[in-house]
Amino acid sequence: MSLRGNIFIRAVCVLLCLFVGVLTGFSSVPEQHRSLSLAGKWSLSNANGSVSLPAQVPGCVHSALQQQGFIQDPYFRFNDVSYRWIAFDNWTYTTTFNVSAQVRTKQKVLLAFDGVDTVASIWLNGVAVGNTDNMFRRYDFSVRDLLKDGDNVLRVRLLSPVLYASERREAHSAYRVPPECPPDVQKGECHVNFIRKEQSSFSWDWGPSFPTTGLWKGVRLEAFDVLQLVQVSSVSLYNFSLTQWRVQVELLVDAVQTTNGRISLSVPELHSEQSVHTHFLSGRTKNTFVLHINTSSTVKLWWPSGRGDQPFYQLTVRGFQDGSLILNTKSKVYFRTVELIQEPVVGSPGLSFYFRINGKPIFLKGSNWIPAHSFQDQISPAVLRNLLQSAVDANMNTLRVWGGGVYEQDLFYSLCDELGIMIWQDFMFACAMYPTEDDFIQTVRDEVVQQLRRLKSHPSVIIWSGNNENEAALATDWFDIPASQRPRYVKDYVTLYVNNIRELVQEEDQSRPFLVSSPTNGAESEREGWVAANPYDLHYGDTHFYSYTLDCWDWRNFPRTRFASEYGFQSWPSFSTLQPVSIKEDWSYSSNFSSHRQHHEGGNQQMLQQAASHFNLPNATDPLKRFTDTLYITQVMQAQCVKTQTEFYRRSQTEIIEGKGHTMGALYWQLNDIWQGPSWSSIEFGGKWKMLHYFAQNFFAPVLPVGFEDEDTLFIYAVSDMSHDLKLRAAVSVYSWTDLHPVCSLKSDPVLVPGGSAVAIFKQPVAALLAGCGRCTRLTCLLTFHLEDSGAQLGPTNHHFLCSPKDAQGLQRPNITATVQQDPTGLTVTLRSASVAPFVWLDVGNIPGRFSSNGFLMVSSNVTVSFTAWRPTSAAELSRSLTVTSLTDVY
Repeated sequence: MSLRGNIFIRAVCVLLCLFVGVLTGFSSVPEQHRSLSLAGKWSLSNANGSVSLPAQVPGCVHSALQQQGFIQDPYFRFNDVSYRWIAFDNWTYTTTFNVSAQVRTKQKVLLAFDGVDTVASIWLNGVAVGNTDNMFRRYDFSVRDLLKDGDNVLRVRLLSPVLYASERREAHSAYRVPPECPPDVQKGECHVNFIRKEQSSFSWDWGPSFPTTGLWKGVRLEAFDVLQLVQVSSVSLYNFSLTQWRVQVELLVDAVQTTNGRISLSVPELHSEQSVHTHFLSGRTKNTFVLHINTSSTVKLWWPSGRGDQPFYQLTVRGFQDGSLILNTKSKVYFRTVELIQEPVVGSPGLSFYFRINGKPIFLKGSNWIPAHSFQDQISPAVLRNLLQSAVDANMNTLRVWGGGVYEQDLFYSLCDELGIMIWQDFMFACAMYPTEDDFIQTVRDEVVQQLRRLKSHPSVIIWSGNNENEAALATDWFDIPASQRPRYVKDYVTLYVNNIRELVQEEDQSRPFLVSSPTNGAESEREGWVAANPYDLHYGDTHFYSYTLDCWDWRNFPRTRFASEYGFQSWPSFSTLQPVSIKEDWSYSSNFSSHRQHHEGGNQQMLQQAASHFNLPNATDPLKRFTDTLYITQVMQAQCVKTQTEFYRRSQTEIIEGKGHTMGALYWQLNDIWQGPSWSSIEFGGKWKMLHYFAQNFFAPVLPVGFEDEDTLFIYAVSDMSHDLKLRAAVSVYSWTDLHPVCSLKSDPVLVPGGSAVAIFKQPVAALLAGCGRCTRLTCLLTFHLEDSGAQLGPTNHHFLCSPKDAQGLQRPNITATVQQDPTGLTVTLRSASVAPFVWLDVGNIPGRFSSNGFLMVSSNVTVSFTAWRPTSAAELSRSLTVTSLTDVY
């Protein structure tokens, strides 16, 4: 292949990969098309020219200012407030480039922006070529007649997003569109609902206010004589009556003039091929073709993690004109079906709410995803892979991409395809009402169509959802809207999410379900005119539930919902995560820094109050130890709270009690962090696992024992995600807090546990159980239990406290010692304890990596765990950094 051909293939691959996460290769006739990337070093200046510096594209103003030394780390201490001025200024990006005659003489030359954040005017050689107003859209401008020999000057003049949003709000004088501003505790900016950019960039209750501006994705010139392939997408569809697969392939083509030709589609491994004559109309058009898969071929299906493999096939699309090859794309195609089942439930009013993948009901286990950084250009592929791998390693099969962030980059979805992570994909609207002026609706329509076409090829995406919590906000009157005005807001709501977004989803993607909101009553909300009287009705749809004052150890405080798509508790990250963005005077729970970092009203006190329900709070006289002990106790509290709630949801999947149950999803809030501060996350900024994430490994295990009490009777349920039946018994051990040897042990009779169910396999009054052990009371003893199949343990060992640890009698300092070793399999830490030790926590500071287990209950004298390092390290380094904390070490 010629050098010129190589350049061409790379350039067009760049174009296609920006749209199709499944793309694996592309080739065409070099003479047809030229692509010139304008990424790299640009110049950046503010409105009055007082600040001028080099800037990388893709990138943003904040990143450029930091990289060039104009500002410190924006995350350091109080810099989120100190650097507010950046978002109030206007900024201009400028670059100068040369264009060859081969490019300038093409029939059509487009200037393509894959992502402009957000409101900008585009100028080429002193001429305005267009405007942008939406961070989530690609923009193309025709510039052939403006290009010249020699230097071409491109300027992108970006307006302050904060001032633009405020001006749009002022122009909307007929009625208010709430909320006006975020709560004061968030230290954020106002009217973010008036600008189509990342809603959390103006602040949220877990993150800072950094309203970014910049060119956050690629910039290119595209030049062609005949046509340009803008995008390829493919969706596999199954005909149940014919038991046949077909692949619907869409080519988004920009043709200079109407072009006749022949399209060939093939999946060679499945012996399937089809050829059709077609013509591409002049301009940009969507062209749909269908490939029927040979029924004699066995199709391997894509399955969620834990239920099977994630195979793919190669789809080849070729285009010919007068016998010449003008188009040749290769992409991955996956086969899987998804159904959202909402149907009557025996013994319960309302409707079910669960997902069937490839015809099998699947319990969705996982969490909610937020932007991994305030500055998208600083999210590396390694960071994405580490976070997503951590989700899979904790036995998750689902992440909800939350509607206040961004539609994630292509790599995110490709990794989810590869790892078997199902994605609940929100559209980017959250916790607000939105305007419905024609220009706002039009830019949203463009945004939605582009994102649907970009993402629908990914099997990981299993559902589209119109917004986050906006139905609930309207139905339960978050914004104090007078009753007389409510119809206007309902009309706006239906206009945006139903008449526009839903309509576009139905046009563009028939392969997935769509929900208008989350939480919602689903089909019942639709029946009630799209805004249900009570979107939190436990007999329908999904539920978001938070309560920080009720006892989180009491399962009766949790809603027995059909699907729990948000719930959680806050904690603080590790000291090693906070240390780089703080100084010594900040290292106190009552410091200005600790208060400043907390963006949820009353959050710091809520954590201590919840912890104090069951634990003695840290009381060390050394200020630093007291601070680090408090960080630890918040993580203990969070882990135990979310464990209790998640186990309640998992054991509720089979039962209907008082008309409620059949819970088929548990997605806690939230997986990851955007900065170093208190939040609901289970993974700290930087990737370090909190205690909660280690607990999730167990409470999301495929086979799990769940213990709880009801009216002083102990129940143990066996929960199974398996596709086959199991015969399981419960093995229970009773320990004294003072002794590492069980006081007594007992086993239940084997019970049949069908695949995909939760079954009670052990039931005994606590008093009788303790009496049978001889010398135990609720205050002096605790329980551990596991499941056995033919004598072998299946799944993790669980625990049940018979009293709050703060009331436990005989609980003492365990004096744990640790030995770090390196053997051929890697690094291990062996712990030795003199007594029972709850919540044993191993911390290695800023050495990146994770333990095989952590935060555990130690009821044996020796425990060995492995450490997986994410960079080269040694036993000596690990040993120097290792600290071991257990519950009694903090008071």
